[in-house]
Amino acid sequence: MDGDNQTEISEFLLVGLSEDPEQQRILFWMFLSMYLVTVVGNVLIILAIGSDSHLHTPMYFFLANLSLTDLFFVTNTIPKMLVNLQSQDKAISYAGCLTQLYFLVSLVALDNLILAAMAYDRYVAICRPLHYATAMNPSLCVLLLALCWVFSVLYGLVHTLLMTRVTFCGSQKIHYIFCEMYVLLRLACSNTQVNHVMLIATGCFVFLTPFGFMVVSYIWIVRAIFRIPSTSRKYKAFSTCASHLAVVSLFYGTLCMVYLQPLHTYSMKDSVATVMYAVVTPMMNPFIYSLRNKDMHGALRKLFLGKVFQRLT
Repeated sequence: MDGDNQTEISEFLLVGLSEDPEQQRILFWMFLSMYLVTVVGNVLIILAIGSDSHLHTPMYFFLANLSLTDLFFVTNTIPKMLVNLQSQDKAISYAGCLTQLYFLVSLVALDNLILAAMAYDRYVAICRPLHYATAMNPSLCVLLLALCWVFSVLYGLVHTLLMTRVTFCGSQKIHYIFCEMYVLLRLACSNTQVNHVMLIATGCFVFLTPFGFMVVSYIWIVRAIFRIPSTSRKYKAFSTCASHLAVVSLFYGTLCMVYLQPLHTYSMKDSVATVMYAVVTPMMNPFIYSLRNKDMHGALRKLFLGKVFQRLT
């Protein structure tokens, strides 16, 4: 590449889903509503679990941390997106873009690893119920969560540092809602082979391995449920896994829509799929885990009644 065509990028332009002013107004209110619902829903989940001693169990411990991760995730991307939709200046600095990329990559990995830890919890609860209290002791839960954080931080750090080696030239426009790995690699004019190799290698470890673990866990869970003689007990056992299974399906389904394709085919249409995993999934998680969950209903009721009682007194 000639030096004349290769420039030092100091900022990018986050064009987003549309450049039409009317559509931008609609998108602003839509994303603002979704952001507020996501924040309120996940905060309520965290407060309900923290305030009710009956929910101080491994499953709800991981659920509270999943909600916290989703809060960080949407706050990393949506506020900047809302500012861009209301402003003529859609610029994001190079450092700001890499910072957003780091948290995006790390938090997606953390979401995934916490879901794997939750799958292990359900496996022990259904397949090894007599050993559940000792197998899922508080020390192990904290250790599992710490490992999830360590692997996620390292995963994000590796890809962000590799991105600093990439040279960008030509258009600074990112037709996307945030700084995303594939989109940035498409703007690169230097060799990105190392980035691609590391994406595959680390992706297999951080995403495919936990996914395979979840699949195997649920095979054993289904086998254990079918061996239960009572229909009511079968239903109860399955209902404890249904919410987690729905969240896993939504998470991996939307993720596959974006990333299971060659880099050169990545286009504007994938922004819609990205909205699904970046905005819709974190918004839906509190509803999925609260739906038909009597323990969560009771905790939320106590939380609201407690707040009302405090106001009255």
